[in-house]
Amino acid sequence: GRRIQLLRGLPATSTVEENAPAGVAVYTFNVTVSPLSSESLTIYPTIINSNPLTKAFDITPIGGLAFRVVTTGNPVLDYETMPKSFDLQIFVEDTSGRTDLNTLTVQVQDKNEPPVFQGNMAIQTIMIYILEGSRTPPGFIYRVEAADPESAQLKYSLAPASVPFSVFESGDIFSEREFDYEKDPHSYFLNITVTDPEGLRSTKTVNINIINTNDERPYFTTKQRIYKIPEEQSPGTVVANITAKDPDDEDFPSRLFYSIQSSEMYFSINPSTGVVQVARRIDREALPLRLNPNISVIVRVEDSPSGGQASEMEITIIIEDLNDNPPECNPSTFREERNENTTVGTFLLDLRNFCKDIDVDPPNNLFNFTGLSGFGSNKFTLDSMSGRLVMTGSIDLENPTNLGAEVFSLTVRVQDIAWPNYSSKYPLYTFDLLLCDIIYIYIRIKPVNEFFPVFSNLSYEFNVSEITKAGSSIGKVNARDKDWPPSVITYSIVVGGGTRDYTNIFWIDPTEGDVKILARLDYETTQRYLLTVQASDQEKTATVSVTVNVLEVNDEEPVCSPSFYSFQIPVSLAVGTNINGFRIVCHDRDSDPRSFRYFINEGNVNNHFTFSPSAGSNTSRLILASRFDYDSGFDTNWIYRLHVYITDDNLLSARDKSTDLIKTGTVTLSIRIIPNPTTVITTTPGFTLVMKRENLYSESAWYVPFVITLGSLLLLGLLGYLVLLLSKCVRTCCPPARKADNAPLIHFTYCLSSQKMTKLNTVFDGEARDPVTGKMYEFNTQSGARRWKETREPPQLAPLVQVTASATENGGEGKDRAVTPSKKETTEKRKEPTAKTETAAKPSEGQTETPGQDGQKLKKQKE
Repeated sequence: GRRIQLLRGLPATSTVEENAPAGVAVYTFNVTVSPLSSESLTIYPTIINSNPLTKAFDITPIGGLAFRVVTTGNPVLDYETMPKSFDLQIFVEDTSGRTDLNTLTVQVQDKNEPPVFQGNMAIQTIMIYILEGSRTPPGFIYRVEAADPESAQLKYSLAPASVPFSVFESGDIFSEREFDYEKDPHSYFLNITVTDPEGLRSTKTVNINIINTNDERPYFTTKQRIYKIPEEQSPGTVVANITAKDPDDEDFPSRLFYSIQSSEMYFSINPSTGVVQVARRIDREALPLRLNPNISVIVRVEDSPSGGQASEMEITIIIEDLNDNPPECNPSTFREERNENTTVGTFLLDLRNFCKDIDVDPPNNLFNFTGLSGFGSNKFTLDSMSGRLVMTGSIDLENPTNLGAEVFSLTVRVQDIAWPNYSSKYPLYTFDLLLCDIIYIYIRIKPVNEFFPVFSNLSYEFNVSEITKAGSSIGKVNARDKDWPPSVITYSIVVGGGTRDYTNIFWIDPTEGDVKILARLDYETTQRYLLTVQASDQEKTATVSVTVNVLEVNDEEPVCSPSFYSFQIPVSLAVGTNINGFRIVCHDRDSDPRSFRYFINEGNVNNHFTFSPSAGSNTSRLILASRFDYDSGFDTNWIYRLHVYITDDNLLSARDKSTDLIKTGTVTLSIRIIPNPTTVITTTPGFTLVMKRENLYSESAWYVPFVITLGSLLLLGLLGYLVLLLSKCVRTCCPPARKADNAPLIHFTYCLSSQKMTKLNTVFDGEARDPVTGKMYEFNTQSGARRWKETREPPQLAPLVQVTASATENGGEGKDRAVTPSKKETTEKRKEPTAKTETAAKPSEGQTETPGQDGQKLKKQKE
């Protein structure tokens, strides 16, 4: 829109005092509009900006087109902390689009303000605590902090003027003297006023509290000092009530603590109430009260449990004597022993020698003996004056009327003659006395051992299985005698408790008579044991015969010979053949030879082996049950390790086998199958030598090292002789190989043919003659694989021996095997035409017998 002067009275400058509240008028102006605008505004006058920026001002209409700039109170203008002048830009726009913008400058005027307290006094009433007495001497106690907004010099004053405090120009409050809590007011309220030079002031209150301290000694209010009580008062009886006060507790009940300082422990005092009580029994006749009945007690009162102000007072307690002692007997319990055959009239005890009355006055120390009572008292008599106890009847413990009468319990009452007659019916003042006027007499009648032990049976017979575990009970014997009370019977084995191998094979419980075995029994060794068992009551003895029958049980396992055997068989062995003529012979100590049953538990792959007969005999042979078939892949194992089980259950029925004990023996067989020379062998079987060494030497076996040394020397000599014979045999049977064209074909170290088994689909493009057997063989010039050449010439069988020889091929190591061809292969070879053999056997002129790479490999073997 177009700019035109719409704001009348602007620009202008106005003033306002600081701290002005909201709504205070700052400046008034008018708005003039054009006649074309229909006297209307689109935007009323608005402060669109201020410099510095503030929200302390606003514009309000006052009627028509008149407006007023007023304060908002947010924030309140402060001359000392805020800018002194603000430039307000006021904008207005009418309905025709005309606008106007002018500035109103507002200047803040300074105004004198009252002083302001700072710190804690600005927000709360200050509480100051002062200890009474010398702990807080006169001097500084607090500093008042205040400030004037105009930074003017301030003055401090204190009211009321009668308080013992003053305030300095710096605002420091001082106390003018020491305070006594018991005499002075307990608190003071000080009105602190701060005034600026123009008379503006502010006032705050300071509350000063005087703290009470423990500076006064308590004092006793009880006047009585002497107290009397009878002796033998029960613990807790009140003797005196001691009271005291503490000046420090003027407005409150005194919190005092009482204690007894003397070493006398007859009395105690309640630490809170001061009540003195009897702490333990007071005996007037005991020293030192027997000589001096007065007890001095020092009572102490304190105003703090940890030690503070204290006072002490001495009181005297006089113990009054009573006639409180019954007659005393020491000892008060008597134990006597007499045999059951003691004669009538025997004197037992004189009680007067053990009793007395400790009362001082003669009438109180006279007593007599009365009231003989208790179990068996009718068999004794007692003189009341002398206290003599005499037996009046005999006792036979075995008599049924006297059973359980081996101990008599008698009670005698010792009673005062003078009044009061203290006895068990008058227990007063006897708190820790155990009724000393009652005497207890225990008379034990000692039994006499008159009878021998008697076993319940004339003899005993026990049956025990031979497999019963050691420590098991096999029977029990029992013996008693007629003595009363029954004597303790102890048992022992006096004859037959051991054997040649075991010192003690039987054991008997000495108190229960339970017979046990300490070692395993063996029916095959001993079928019956005869024992002699003795029963003793420590004085008299009796014996009885005990027969132990050992019951046979199948506890022995079959033992076979040999238990381990290793041998080799050819792959072409006929079915039904007794392998190598092998047989096992078994025996069992507790089984019939017909009870043996043989079966192969492990290792019988494809069931090639069996035993004949399989049961009913102690001898059985190993039979080949089916032929081996390695060509079709049915068989792959070349070594069979058979685990043969021999059980002794052949004669048992199927029902008995599930319940009876069956023992099993074992035999291990190692069988190596030797293939024919043309049989394809995919793996190279090897022998494993298992050695087990067991040291049985002991210190006492001095001959063992000697025998071992001598046997070792003989074995070394035998081995040396065998090596010598073997070397002679090698030189005789294995002459050096002949050379062809001055070049050796194969170098044999141990007179063995070196061959390599090949796959059936290998192509053989070369042939040569074996220098040992003279037979022709074919070989592959690339891989070096070889096989015998088919010929109608009679075959020359190699020995039935499995040998492994090493040969180097293509820089590596390999293993060849010499084998014997099967009968089938020999027959097929004989059917081949002779012409073919002769043609293949002729090498070309000038050509070696090892052409191609195979010849090079054979040269490397020789090298």
